[in-house]
Amino acid sequence: MTQRHVLTLNPSKARAAAHRAMALAALRADSSLYVRLRRYNHHINIARALEAQGVVL
Repeated sequence: MTQRHVLTLNPSKARAAAHRAMALAALRADSSLYVRLRRYNHHINIARALEAQGVVL
């Protein structure tokens, strides 16, 4: 089996995208609405902070 390596030119951009994906996954989780919303807001706030530092998605 071969491994595929992905070249990431801007790790912050990849990190912000990962947090957005985690935020969307939090909305689809099998948890209470309170927990889903809290997890969503947590990850979106991190993604927004990364974007404010100059990361453009």
